Amino acid sequence: MDEPDRPLLTRCAEFLGAEREELVPLAWAFAYFFCLLCGYSILRPVRDEMAIEGGLTNLPWMMTGTFVTMLCVTPLFGWISARCSRARLLLTVYAFFITNLVAFYAAMTSQVSPEWVARGFFVWLSVFNLFIVSVFWSFMADLFTPEQGGRLFGMIAAGGSSGALLGPLLTTGLTFLFPVPVLMLASSLFLIACLGCVYRLERLGRTQSTHHRAQHGEPLHGSFLAGVRLTFSSPYLLGICGYLSLLTMTATVLYLEQTRLVSEYLDQPEVRTRLFSSLDFLTSLLTWLTQMFVTHRVISRFGLVAPLLFLPLISLAGFVGIALWPTLALYVVFSVLRRVGEYALSKPAREVLFTVVSREEKYKAKNFIDTAISRGGDASTAWMVTGLKALGVTTTSIAWALVPMMGLWAWLASVLAREEKRRSASDGSA
Repeated sequence: MDEPDRPLLTRCAEFLGAEREELVPLAWAFAYFFCLLCGYSILRPVRDEMAIEGGLTNLPWMMTGTFVTMLCVTPLFGWISARCSRARLLLTVYAFFITNLVAFYAAMTSQVSPEWVARGFFVWLSVFNLFIVSVFWSFMADLFTPEQGGRLFGMIAAGGSSGALLGPLLTTGLTFLFPVPVLMLASSLFLIACLGCVYRLERLGRTQSTHHRAQHGEPLHGSFLAGVRLTFSSPYLLGICGYLSLLTMTATVLYLEQTRLVSEYLDQPEVRTRLFSSLDFLTSLLTWLTQMFVTHRVISRFGLVAPLLFLPLISLAGFVGIALWPTLALYVVFSVLRRVGEYALSKPAREVLFTVVSREEKYKAKNFIDTAISRGGDASTAWMVTGLKALGVTTTSIAWALVPMMGLWAWLASVLAREEKRRSASDGSA
């Protein structure tokens, strides 16, 4: 390396909150998450439009289908992870989803039962986005120490936001040139790129002083239901379940009401798809800026409590606003702010929570929490809202009922932050 390059690398490392030897794995992790979320973001606007075309009354059924699918997939993932090394596990997961995308392309171009293909795609993408992101962050929690996670996870998350910025633009551009099924193939190309990133990070994990290096090639062993057992036997993991359940419940209420208002105000599918794509782009842009310039500085200065508290506090203000002024504009602003807070602050902080648990908990329990618990919250909330509306309960009343629950959510955030700090200090002194 030339001498004049050294100061530039040093300044770059300082800006990113990284050590110089961490720049290469950080760059590959950034690229990995970029490809992953770009591939997903290409498809997200299609899913949102299909939710409307499939009928809003069918949304609870589609969310229930997603939850049931998660219950089936989670034990299968546990069985595979007990028998595969980390690298083979990751490669198997992504190869499976690439095959699925090719199958959806064939099904959509065949025009056989398009309404059922649309419903199946909604369920599949709802499983896909949680599953691949959960596996990604399990990998990161395994590669990096708690201290590294606090410094680097915000920047790694910015890689995903960069991909999420490009995805909607590709969707808009490609739909002017090709039919919607081609988006399946475009997304699959980004998943193929993820395989290359996994390979490079796995090699780095074996050669550098990253977390638990000696165990990286070993299968996780244990039973296929270990994720469920580990989750319900740990107060710490149950606390994370509680935090995520409140996040999911409030997000689902917001999604259902916003989707209903969009369908009432806009009657053309193309216009709705472009609105959803524009909101995705705006959210990703604000998230990227926050992750690049704010997240790691907030975590470094205040620990995990500040980013974990952001969502409960912004949700408190948002639901009070909805109770007083339930308009589409307010829903859109509230939704964008929540999603920015989730992706830029809460999500990186929640992933740091998993750096202080065992490897088996990082993959099996984390996957169960991120998928089955999350989608279970979606389904139960959708049916709850549907039932309350059938009884004549208004949106305003639902919003007021959620307000005091934000206090419980904030309390869980502070408890989890303290416990992570205690476990991290204990690991450091061991």
